[in-house]
Amino acid sequence: MPYIQAEGAKLYYEEAGSGDPIVFVHEFADDLRGWELQMRYFSRSYRCIAYNARGFEPSEVPSDPALYSQDIATDDIAAVLRGLDIEKAHIVGCSMGAFAALHFGMRYPEMALSLVVAGCGYGAEKGKGDDFSAEVAQFATSFIEKGMAEVGTPYSLGPTRVQFQNKDARGFAEFQERFLGHSAQGTGLTMGGVQAKRPSLYDLEDELRKLTIPTLLVVGDEEEPCLETNLFLKRTISSSGLLIIPRTGHAANLEEPAMFNGAVAEFLAKVDHDSWGLRDPRSVSSSSLVAAPAKS
Repeated sequence: MPYIQAEGAKLYYEEAGSGDPIVFVHEFADDLRGWELQMRYFSRSYRCIAYNARGFEPSEVPSDPALYSQDIATDDIAAVLRGLDIEKAHIVGCSMGAFAALHFGMRYPEMALSLVVAGCGYGAEKGKGDDFSAEVAQFATSFIEKGMAEVGTPYSLGPTRVQFQNKDARGFAEFQERFLGHSAQGTGLTMGGVQAKRPSLYDLEDELRKLTIPTLLVVGDEEEPCLETNLFLKRTISSSGLLIIPRTGHAANLEEPAMFNGAVAEFLAKVDHDSWGLRDPRSVSSSSLVAAPAKS
């Protein structure tokens, strides 16, 4: 099995295709197998790499809680690129992976060709951070003490997952089987070290305003915990565009793969042709009818 050495853990990865590199960063409730429909599609034109985060076998599952954090998850993307001798790549992340992709853009802008940030925003809503952290910390302990089947089954049927189950029962069953097969220890340590302690995106507004890497934000219109946050990100990141997919919950890459792949392919084509620029500042106006004055 191929592995890359990161700080305190070896990370398992798979790759396919050739061309400019794309690194896929998975969500909390899945692993690199959740990107299979994207690996098959984009490897026709790109070198595609997907890896399992620390805590997700066959990557290593460190027992030290200090080896799980948002900063470390971000650094792991850089470790993957360095381990494969890649100077710059398109970074595509979902949920937990989307947070890591966004932080990667802020911390390692010289290594990012573009960012696709899908399903990002859980726990970031203003005034809800403490409640989210407390709930997540409780879940983290429960995963370790009670196991994946007891805790993971209701988690996998959350309010932003039922849309997938309703649309594609077979695909949902495969997703659920992957999730329930994860390490309970790795799952709990990841949730306790990453989700429970990561900073609110609203507290990173100054850093986000400096971000000029081409960024595509993707969210389902039934991802209630993420909608307002993605509007905030769209208004804050001048290089971003926002795609809202109708009648869709979490993990749009699984739930609506054709729409997701098509939108990402069009975005990457614009980035590749240097035609994805910054937002025209005239569109940010105090008037609904008159554009803001052009800056000299």
